[in-house]
Amino acid sequence: MADQQAPPAGPDLSKGVSLSEFTGETLLAHVGDDEVVLVRSGSEIFAIGAHCSHYHGPLAEGLVTGESIRCPWHHACFDLRTGEATRVPALSPVAVWKVELEGDRVFVREKREAPNPQVKRAADGPGQIVIVGGGAAGFAAAEMLHRQDYRGSIVMLSNEAAAPVDRPNLSKDYLAGSAPEDWLPLRPDDFYAGAKIDLRLNIEVTSIDVNARHVVTAGGETISYDRLLLATGAEPVRLPIPGMDQPHVHVLRSLADSRAITASADGARRAVVIGASFIGLEAAASLRARNVEVHVVGLEQRPMERVLGPEMGDFVRALHEEHGVIFHLGDTVTAIDGKRATLKSGGAIEADIVVVGVGVRPRLGLAEKAKLAIDRGVAVDAYLETSVPGIYAAGDIARWPDPHSRENIRVEHWVVAERQGQTAARNMLGQCEPFDAVPFFWSQHYDVPINYVGHAEKWDEIAVDGNIAGRDCLLQYKRNGRVLAVASIYRDIASLGAELAMEKALLL
Repeated sequence: MADQQAPPAGPDLSKGVSLSEFTGETLLAHVGDDEVVLVRSGSEIFAIGAHCSHYHGPLAEGLVTGESIRCPWHHACFDLRTGEATRVPALSPVAVWKVELEGDRVFVREKREAPNPQVKRAADGPGQIVIVGGGAAGFAAAEMLHRQDYRGSIVMLSNEAAAPVDRPNLSKDYLAGSAPEDWLPLRPDDFYAGAKIDLRLNIEVTSIDVNARHVVTAGGETISYDRLLLATGAEPVRLPIPGMDQPHVHVLRSLADSRAITASADGARRAVVIGASFIGLEAAASLRARNVEVHVVGLEQRPMERVLGPEMGDFVRALHEEHGVIFHLGDTVTAIDGKRATLKSGGAIEADIVVVGVGVRPRLGLAEKAKLAIDRGVAVDAYLETSVPGIYAAGDIARWPDPHSRENIRVEHWVVAERQGQTAARNMLGQCEPFDAVPFFWSQHYDVPINYVGHAEKWDEIAVDGNIAGRDCLLQYKRNGRVLAVASIYRDIASLGAELAMEKALLL
């Protein structure tokens, strides 16, 4: 007997729902086969698509803030009137419906045509914008320029072989084999021509002439710009040990890297992951999903203790050990001789595949050569403009004045890079928008998501609410009594609330 599709959730809004049944801020319902969330904001009621356009998160479980709703999973945000994705990681809008109130009943019968987003176009905008980099920040900037109806020329120069992809997936579902490759592109190939984005792949930019206002490629081509965005990202650290150049030894950054690891994992019996970082442990979880025995070698005494603290570090280790991962902490690999990884402690591990995840370095060479101000990253102001007018920086290379931590910080996280790319795009169009988004990232380990908002390089107190081992907790990282960051497991609304509280603190 063929499987029958489950009926849509909640009441049928085309038949109406009484106000007495709609007492909260959100109500999951449907119109025909479409799942819809009814949202109350102040005195108004909206109807919007039920699922985030990023990873299909349940918007009915999200946070309503003014005339917007935030996704509980990865903190995307949607305009309730237009459905526009106003905050990454979502890029595409969700549908909106017309709401009718008849007596004490709310009816939703037809979709609304989404209005075009409001665009603040400068009267005398730049003629050509050049973006160096094909990662999160570069793509988000180009996409936002298109969304802002920019009429000039957009040239996007990427040293990658593939068009921009959803990089977080490379160490998560795609590497685990649970997501097909056609999920990875951030936009289909024909998007770029349709959006008039001149995307050029396998292009290395070697220099910037800040006086002549052009960049030079490795092939000798000169490309002029009126505004320039540097979004060169970061590159994986490669250990200075014998054997790193062997074909079964991999780093994990690009689609090509993830493909190579997947190919090596096919038929592999054992893997060594060097580095107990987020990327290393996500790779370990993905390889375990492929039934590969995994040994993690790391210098730290606890995984991810530097970012999440000792209790969360112990939990992460125990979680991976429950899934069969074997840890060798306080140790490192000194050589890889064939398939034999020699440990500093004197032991050795025979492995068919080695993944090195010991961090990344920002690609600063281009900025340094152009004599831009450098401060452990490319120094930018609140508007993401560098020390040279007309040149902006975003993503892994940018060190900006963060109003939340009250420090100049550089963050290597996907959502931060995307948000900076969008802000830089608007500022290159003259909109003078300070970058004040609260940093956010998520990490996935088997079925356990860890969300993190804020930025705390140092703290003197970690306040734990809930039970870490029970996978229901919220941790506040404090310094001098002030909350700098919040990590959580299955506390989605609380995580969104922490983000909102940090935003509101700027207004005090």
